[in-house]
Amino acid sequence: MSPNDNELAWRLKHEGIRAGEIIAYRAWRVISPGWFRNGDDYRLHSVYRRDYVWHPDEPASGDVRTHGIYSYRDVIRSKEEYGYGPGDEPLLFGKVKIWGEVVEHEAGYRSEFGKIVSLDYGDPELLDKFRKIYRVNHGDPVAR
Repeated sequence: MSPNDNELAWRLKHEGIRAGEIIAYRAWRVISPGWFRNGDDYRLHSVYRRDYVWHPDEPASGDVRTHGIYSYRDVIRSKEEYGYGPGDEPLLFGKVKIWGEVVEHEAGYRSEFGKIVSLDYGDPELLDKFRKIYRVNHGDPVAR
């Protein structure tokens, strides 16, 4: 950068939008092991896209023009809050770090990338199992 570029940068007005990471909330589906399942029984899945697997060592990703990584602005702690039927497979709830292209919605976000930050609510045995697999802890207490 030349000195003139620096001067120009200092004169630009900040519009209040800052790129970076956002911490949001979501749920993950736990699929019970079965006869026809492969090794992803030890991975969390998207709630509404059953075939989408969240891998522990890589960020989840999606094209925000079609699907993307959905998350909520406010904490969710139950299937009912998530809009998921009571007889379905168990869900775990927690925080996700999102980044890349992010589209804001009324209730939350749809992002290009996401990574599990903490697993906070759900069946205690499943929480313990998946916290170890994803190498995350229980998050800090959150206010509503």
